[in-house]
Amino acid sequence: MGYRKVSEDRETVTLEKNDGPANPWGADIPHIYFASRTLKKVLNVKIYSPQRYDPPSDLFPNLMQPWKEDLQPMVENSLVLTTKEVNNVFSFAIKRASTQVTLFDSSHGPLIFSDKFLQLTILLPSEQMYGWGENVHETLKHDFSDYTTWAMFARNEDTGAESVSKRNLYGVHPFYMVVEEDGNAHGVLILNTNAQEITTAPGPALIYRTIGGNLNLFFFPGPTPEKVIQQYLEMIGKPFLPAYWAFGFQISRWGYKNISVVEKVIEKNIKAGVPLDVVVYDIDYMNERREFTLGKEFEGLPAYIRSQRANGLRSVLIFNPAIPVNHESFERALKAGARFVEWERKDQVMRSAQDRYPLVKDTKIMLGVTWANEYAAFPDFLDPNSSTADWYINEFTRFHEKVPYDGIWLSLNEPTSFYTNEHASSYFHSFHEDSKIMPIFCPKNADDQYSDWDVVLYSTHAVFLDERKLKNSWLASKTLCMVGMAGGGKQRLYNVKNLYGLSQAKVALQAQYKATKKRGFVVSRSTFVSNGQYSGHWLGDNTASWEDLRRAVIAVQEFNMFGIPFVGSDICGFKDDTTEELCLRWQQVGAFHPLMRNHNSFDSIPQDPAQWASVTFATIKANRFRYSYLPYLFSLHFKASLYGGTVVRPLFFEYPNDAGAHNAEYQFLWGRSLLIAPVVYEEENSVEAYVPEDDWYSLYDYKYGRRIDSGDQDLPAPWTFLIPVLVRGGSIIPRQRPENTTDRTRKNPFELLIAARETNGLANGFLYWDDGESIVESFKTHPYCSWLFLFSTNGTGATLVIDLQHKTELQVLPKLDLLEIFNYKDPPDFSTIYLNNVKVKLVNELSHYNGETKILIIKLKSGIDLTASDHMELSWKNK
Repeated sequence: MGYRKVSEDRETVTLEKNDGPANPWGADIPHIYFASRTLKKVLNVKIYSPQRYDPPSDLFPNLMQPWKEDLQPMVENSLVLTTKEVNNVFSFAIKRASTQVTLFDSSHGPLIFSDKFLQLTILLPSEQMYGWGENVHETLKHDFSDYTTWAMFARNEDTGAESVSKRNLYGVHPFYMVVEEDGNAHGVLILNTNAQEITTAPGPALIYRTIGGNLNLFFFPGPTPEKVIQQYLEMIGKPFLPAYWAFGFQISRWGYKNISVVEKVIEKNIKAGVPLDVVVYDIDYMNERREFTLGKEFEGLPAYIRSQRANGLRSVLIFNPAIPVNHESFERALKAGARFVEWERKDQVMRSAQDRYPLVKDTKIMLGVTWANEYAAFPDFLDPNSSTADWYINEFTRFHEKVPYDGIWLSLNEPTSFYTNEHASSYFHSFHEDSKIMPIFCPKNADDQYSDWDVVLYSTHAVFLDERKLKNSWLASKTLCMVGMAGGGKQRLYNVKNLYGLSQAKVALQAQYKATKKRGFVVSRSTFVSNGQYSGHWLGDNTASWEDLRRAVIAVQEFNMFGIPFVGSDICGFKDDTTEELCLRWQQVGAFHPLMRNHNSFDSIPQDPAQWASVTFATIKANRFRYSYLPYLFSLHFKASLYGGTVVRPLFFEYPNDAGAHNAEYQFLWGRSLLIAPVVYEEENSVEAYVPEDDWYSLYDYKYGRRIDSGDQDLPAPWTFLIPVLVRGGSIIPRQRPENTTDRTRKNPFELLIAARETNGLANGFLYWDDGESIVESFKTHPYCSWLFLFSTNGTGATLVIDLQHKTELQVLPKLDLLEIFNYKDPPDFSTIYLNNVKVKLVNELSHYNGETKILIIKLKSGIDLTASDHMELSWKNK
């Protein structure tokens, strides 16, 4: 079993297959190689056969560097690789140099390496493992008490709230983090793009399997959880920065019959006082559901978009990748030399579909079916020639001239082709009375057998659409046939299908910039490693259920670990009818997810906030809090884009040695400073929250500004309250007075919320600010300002230091005109407030100190120009 070492040079070990039982999943490759190197702070180990498929280097330039580039790791957090042979079986292990803890040990199961079955067994140092995706996870931390298998294969498969499912969803993220027993953390990426799976097992152990490619592992030493993510993003690419307005509230629905219905819904919510920034349009706006078209019922959309933009509202349109082959867009693609996913050979072409359309009759283009009542082709976004990308970008530009959208929403980009290999005509007739299409069927050989690309001996758990339907499922189910070709006809779809959403998002972001000349945003349903560079992610077609509300809280934390911080769910649920209570609670928690969008299906009841008075009230309250603290949320995203890291993070990121923080999976943090504890169970009016050992102060209706004790706390959360939000002692949080759009809110003066630490009275914070919409081509040249705030107080007085870290001339920069300070223990002397030794005038009636709550508010009459000096000090004495 396994492999033995037969030779070794400086960085590569040659391994030879041992004699033993035959591999039931295919003959083992007799000779493979084991290589290692360091890349920046990362240890890279690769087990490979040279002629096998590897992911495209242009998508992963840092990960796929030539092996000659061998850099030294970070000394203080270095990882040590060791290899050994026991009974002629080769294995390797990774240790942390500083603690000698073994992080990764492959000796507990034989390495299996055949053409379409690769397996690696790993012994882990702790059960505190997080990550892997995209799946429905009921818990943030993985369970090692039994054997559980999770699939990873990009599929149009919803969350399935009716059962706990281990099947794959829309994206693939073979990355995990483990927090060791001593609180140190490390991360591991296995860069493989084939269908794959993991099995967690007692030990704790992890069994990794894939059905193609090589085993390319990257180890990130940390040692803190946030450092792990920063190191990970340094290698895969830091997240893109959305426009400021993208963080406003978004309303959408599949099922708006015409533009008049949209107008009424938006007007109703605006009149109700709901803060709102974005209207999102599903496929209803299209002409017969064809891409880059506008239907008759939405002819007034361009004028409506322009009129609403004047009121501070933006518009986002959905785009699916499949292009109907009798459409002008497809004809332009062929003229431009664009490529599409193809069959390998002409004899595989499904002639019943192909022969209908002159433009594709004599081609190998693989046709599929989505929403339009005609067959469609799937652009080859991996085409190494720029013709495909150039054509696709030009289609967005042309359409923007007709419909001036502000952002792009990508869906069905797993890619989806409905009911592949299934007889499902009734489904298509439900949407088209005169249905002209049927699902595609993958080709069979003379023996009536599918190719060994479409039916693999070991298809992984990814083959199953759901656990009640284990028969008649294929890797091609709901997608294209794996025998197909992409990458300009050079790459097997079997190997690269999981890259489809990533490769589309990369081109779509270029299209967004070229078409709109503004930053906007792209949000994608299918994602892969490094997708955060180009898009955000919404969590797909969830269900109006309490289970899916809880799952969303977990998934948002996971996608921040995956490097996609601009993420959120369909608030109130996409499928089925929501309830007043569920929608209210989802609106409350959704206000604390970076992407905040209410969206549901045509066959569910309307669920925009104005449908219920209670939900309207709760949404206004939650949105106004969000809009007030958007400077902080935006600064977190800006910092993540600049340096890497998370925006929403689990509690254990800040408290890795705290067992309670590891178990508080339905709570989360904004950065390191705001703790959010939502209501996630039905008929509950309080939250059993875990408050880590630290200084925490209430930032919501209950005991506002007062210290909250650590440990398990029962925090009141009736419908009329904001959900529990606590601010961490030692934090300075920028904010503004909220308005009903982000544009108007941005114009208000800055305020600082200062929560002084109990022990030393110190606090610090930061602010990043730009114009909110110009394209970030490089942060080295991008115009923005950033500040560091430092606060200190003692028994005699206090000082706020404002250090301007980066300065660019901005057209509009609000002044700072208010400080609110928690835990200020002594009455101040308002007559002694000076800015750089110049006395400051106050708004006396709005400046006050409450000795009972220990809250101090200072309202400045003229405000502080934050760019007036690189270093400013606002100071005062106590009475």
